[in-house]
Amino acid sequence: MSGLLDAFLIVVVVVVVIARQFRAQRVDTGRRWWLLPVVLAVVALREPGLVDDRHPTMAITLLAAELLIGIAMGAAWAWTSRTWVESDGSVWSKSTKASGAVWLTGIALRAGLYGLGAVFGVNQGSSALLLALAATLLLRAGILTWRAQALRPAPGPDAAYGAGMPLSARKEHV
Repeated sequence: MSGLLDAFLIVVVVVVVIARQFRAQRVDTGRRWWLLPVVLAVVALREPGLVDDRHPTMAITLLAAELLIGIAMGAAWAWTSRTWVESDGSVWSKSTKASGAVWLTGIALRAGLYGLGAVFGVNQGSSALLLALAATLLLRAGILTWRAQALRPAPGPDAAYGAGMPLSARKEHV
């Protein structure tokens, strides 16, 4: 993909994700919450130029920092999202003002990384940003799914094995 198309894809994904997360959404633990981040990671890894050949050490350091920021941002975003259980047992989530602060901090840190790379002459493509965005979304979705599963009530006594079956009055022989 061209750099312009990558940038457009990143902006569209970020706008859609942010807009959706500030509305209450049902957390569905059964769906494929990992699919979008995996697709983004595959697109990022298929692109050439993830690491600048002229400055490999600095480029790998910046990529690692980008991924660490993405991971921290995903975890912070998930933990600052409000989750609750509705009366029907469904779990819902909505980002908070603190989640917005996480996004702004993450964007500022990433801009700083790109500025640092520019100072050292490291050619940074959009693949690193796309990969970090995939890490952010994957970690956030994973933590929210885990939190949703923890919020759901445990099965009641009726859900036990053999529930509803008549009890035998005679002794069973093995």
